[in-house]
Amino acid sequence: MQYINADITQSNNFFGNTNPYELIHEYGSPLYVYNEKIFRLRCREMKSFIPYPKISVNYSVKANSNLQLLKIAREEGLNVDAMSPGEIFFELEAGFKPEQILFISNNASKEEMQYAIDRNITISIDSLSQLEQYGKLNPGGPVAVRFNPGVGAGHSKKVVTGGKGTKFGVDSSFIPQVKEILKKYNLRLVGINQHIGSLFMDASPYLEGVKSLLSIASNFEDLEFVDLGGGFGIPYRKQENEARLDLSKLGEELAPLLHNWTSAYGKEITFKIEPGRYISAEAGVLLGTVHAVKSNCGDKYIGTDLGFNILVRPVMYDSHHDIEIYRNSDIASQKEEIVNIVGNICESGDYIAKERLLPEIFEGDIIGVLDAGAYGHVMSSNYNNRLRPAEVLIKENGEHQLVRRRDTLEDLIRFYL
Repeated sequence: MQYINADITQSNNFFGNTNPYELIHEYGSPLYVYNEKIFRLRCREMKSFIPYPKISVNYSVKANSNLQLLKIAREEGLNVDAMSPGEIFFELEAGFKPEQILFISNNASKEEMQYAIDRNITISIDSLSQLEQYGKLNPGGPVAVRFNPGVGAGHSKKVVTGGKGTKFGVDSSFIPQVKEILKKYNLRLVGINQHIGSLFMDASPYLEGVKSLLSIASNFEDLEFVDLGGGFGIPYRKQENEARLDLSKLGEELAPLLHNWTSAYGKEITFKIEPGRYISAEAGVLLGTVHAVKSNCGDKYIGTDLGFNILVRPVMYDSHHDIEIYRNSDIASQKEEIVNIVGNICESGDYIAKERLLPEIFEGDIIGVLDAGAYGHVMSSNYNNRLRPAEVLIKENGEHQLVRRRDTLEDLIRFYL
């Protein structure tokens, strides 16, 4: 078997004791493959990079909600955040305790809030009207409030969640109103939180957001935690030697901010962080099969079964994913050429990679889409009545394990009456 343009997965033995062809043969194409060693390594990196004694790392289930990965995150000592009752349900199924879960709500209904309240799960509120709603539902209860720190960052405007032009958080100018509502319903403010956006590689905006949040936190007495948010980026352009986010440097810059603030506050509280994609993204590779190669008006297209129902990031965010090629024959690629890797969805925008310089690709090749472990399967759909792929885990011993089966045609109709 040939591994072409595949230095990344070969360098970390991503596929363990197997290879992409064996996996596709057993579990079907397309296929999400996760590597347990890499996942655990990223968990441990996030737990240890800030020299401060009370750090809580909250795994972001919205990035990857596979139940087996949730269990591994729990084994590694992580806590979790949740964006919906469905995510709370998954987290409890994975063995997390209610006190390990933070429900970061956004425009939540009364029923959604009550679901969390009934399970003794702390809710973070991000508007004055939602704080009123919570107060009516749970007077005297504990609550957290999400503030907008006035700083935003992210790889796309669609994922910037701080600063101007975002629906998230309470503006700091409304601190007096927050205090009034807390007093009105005898609510106990246990924490505040922020999130500036997703996938920052320059730590400067994050540090600026932390400083702003700590300034806001100083307005409230007896907090139990401050959630610094996250959105830690990973290098999606590894084949171009893109540098990693320097966690050590970031930790060294964060530590004095936290120590100095707690010293002035008079209490060594817990600081939460939300790594987001950082933990799961690099632990995932998406495999798909090339079914057609064609030229059209001077452009070359590599037709695969990787439609945007399988991986929507390139279409939704114009995101880059490095591409590897796996070939189960001795046929050699004779040249490099600029190609477009497209899927099988009836949409002109159905691209995985546009105008990418790659070694020659043939029908029957398998395409490996790197760094697909975050916002991959979790955002997949049955658009065009396509089937969502299986998920497989490469365990630490190199063996593979099915952790979510592939959809069947019967699954497409099982909710109809």
